[in-house]
Order: sequence, then C-alpha cells, then structure tokens
Amino acid sequence: MEHEKRWAIVSLASIPLVMTLGNSMLIPVLPTIEKKLKISSFQVSMIITVYSIVAIILIPIAGYLSDRLGRKAVIIPSLIITAIGGVISGWAGWKMDNPYWIILIGRTLQGVGAAGAAPIVMPLVGDMFNSDSEVSKNLGIIETSNTLGKVLSPILGAVLAGFIWFLPFFAIPVFCIISIILMIFLVKSPKKKENPLPFKEFLQAIKAIFRKDSKWLFAIFFIGCILMFVLFGVLFYLSDLLEKKHEIEGIKKGFFLAVPLASLCIASYITGKKIDKNKVLMKWLIVISTGLLGGTVLANSFFSNIWVTTGLFFVGGIGIGIALPSLDALITEGIEKEERGTITSIYSSMRFIGVALGPPIVALLIKGSDNIMFYVLGGSCAVALLISLTGIHPPKNDEEGVES
Repeated sequence: MEHEKRWAIVSLASIPLVMTLGNSMLIPVLPTIEKKLKISSFQVSMIITVYSIVAIILIPIAGYLSDRLGRKAVIIPSLIITAIGGVISGWAGWKMDNPYWIILIGRTLQGVGAAGAAPIVMPLVGDMFNSDSEVSKNLGIIETSNTLGKVLSPILGAVLAGFIWFLPFFAIPVFCIISIILMIFLVKSPKKKENPLPFKEFLQAIKAIFRKDSKWLFAIFFIGCILMFVLFGVLFYLSDLLEKKHEIEGIKKGFFLAVPLASLCIASYITGKKIDKNKVLMKWLIVISTGLLGGTVLANSFFSNIWVTTGLFFVGGIGIGIALPSLDALITEGIEKEERGTITSIYSSMRFIGVALGPPIVALLIKGSDNIMFYVLGGSCAVALLISLTGIHPPKNDEEGVES
C-alpha cells in the first residue's frame, strides 16, 4: 500500500511539473517571440497573462467539480485540453504569418486545462493521507515538483527555442501525455465515504467556513498571490535584463534564470520535510521568508551588477521556497475533505492572479525606472509580511487547526 502511494505521489507531482513547464518555459523565449512577431513587451507578456487569467476564473469551478465528481475525473480531461492548447499555439507559430492571436487562443485553452489539473492535486494529496504530518511532507514534494519545473523551464525553454522559437509550445502536449498515462495507471482516488452534500447545503458549508475562518483564509490567499506576483515579476525582469542590457541569450540565459528558481526548489523540499504539523512554526516561517524576500528585492535597487542581482534573487528564491509549503499545509490541513477542493482552488486562483499580474506590471514599470519596480515589489512583500503577522494565528496545540 505504501509503495502504491509513493508511486501515486510521483504521478501527482508530474502534474504541477508539467503545468509549470507549460508556463515558465516561455519566459526566456518572450524576448525572441517579441522580435519574431514584431509586438511590444506588454503584448508578449500577455502570452503568460492570458493563461493565468483564464485559470483564475475557472479554478474555483474545477475545485467544486472535483469535490462532486472526483479528482481524477477533472484532472485527466484538463490535461487533454492543455495538450490541445499547446498544439494550437505551436501550429500557429509554425504555419501562420501573423500567429499572435491564435497563439493567445491556444494559451487560453491551456489556461482552461491548467485550472483543472495542478490546483486539484493539493486536495487529492489531502484526501490520500489521514495524518497531518504525512499531508505536509507530501505537499512539500508536490511544491518541490512545482518549483523543479520552474528550475528546469528556463533552461529547457532556451534549449528548445534555440532550435525553433515555437518548439516550446509543441513540448507541452508531450509532457501532458506522460502525466495522463501516470494518472490513469498509478493514481487511485480515495473511495468516497458518503454521497456529496446537495448543492444548497454545500454552499451553506462553504459560507460557514468563511464566516468562521475568513481572517486566516484571506491572509493565506493574499500572501500566495503576492509571492507569485513577485516571483513572476522578477523572472520577467531578469529575462528582459539579461537579453536587452547584457546580451545574454540562449542556454546561458536559461541558467541565469534557473539560479533563483533552484534555491526556491531546494528550500521548498527541505521545508516540506521539516514543518511536520507544527502550525506555529509554519506561521513564523512565512513571516521570516516574506521579510527575507522583500529585503533582497529592495537591496537590488542599489546594484547594477548582473552577478549581484542574480545572487540577491537567489536568496529571495529561498524566501519563496520556505513560504509556499507552509501556506499549502496550513490551508489543506485546516479544511475538511468535503470542501477542501473548493477552498484550495480559491487559493490556487489567488496564486494565478499573482502570476497574471507580475509580467505586465513589471513590463510597464521598467519603462520608467528599475528602482520604482523594486520599490513596488519590495512594498508588496512588506504587505505580505504584515498580513502574515496579523492574519495567521495558529493555536499552540496543533489539534485545533488554524484560528482567526
């Protein structure tokens, strides 16, 4: 049984890995796409943003459906839709003279698929284990897979685009097919113990959760949003900086972008292993890590050396890597299984809002001054720190969950 669950976790971990590759793999390619399609920085940032906007809207619906129909019944069709979107975007880049809008349509479909795939993994892990410490440890593995995707994506994206600029779009369906096969054969959804609540009673249960736990839930929602906003804003800025100011392109650029993501991945894995079910520790890790991230972002306003910039972002990546598994564990362990898919999907939507806002806002800010961008991102981290201090109040005995 334990052997089966280990393989199930490996299979589930492939999904955030694929979804992250499907988005982050394009970041090092954006300046190339901008040149090939003769579009503006803001327009090219929309290739990332449109994916996230669609996901934001549909994730709560996917979460609700997963609570009613089952997790696998939502995840597998979503992976198929993601694969179709990748084929459409790749075909447009290959065959069309003016492919921009068709690429956006393909990315929109990928956003639909992303809504029903990666966000549903978190509640499924929560369903599979009864022990909070097991849930925390395995969510750490899932978050590590997510961040591993972020580490690999700039390198893989740069390598593929080095052959043909639209090749990263075609790589996504291949990864999706692998995840679909793993899901079908290696993941067994836990049996439902009882029939789901009728829709009216389900809505009342969700409202009751927000009446009781709104303070800490909204705190986690907003912190997750801010962390993703800062991460994708930094990645967009670094990609633009490397190519336009330092003329660093291709695989070398991919390795530069992978530096802060590697620290994020390592920190995420270690944190997931260590936090167990200690919710007080989770809260203070979030406080310290958001402060660390904000400090490194603001420090960048004093330096222009690319090695110093990359080094500071490496430290900032540690901050994000410490915070994310703690946020995941708090929200998954604090909600009952019947409503877990819906509540965690709202959290995933908030994270996607951050992903959607990061690139276009940074694209607009760096037209004026890099320092203004650093102040905005650093200020956002200060807000996250304040929210974590005032909004998350876990009990000292971990049996009660998180209190408001």
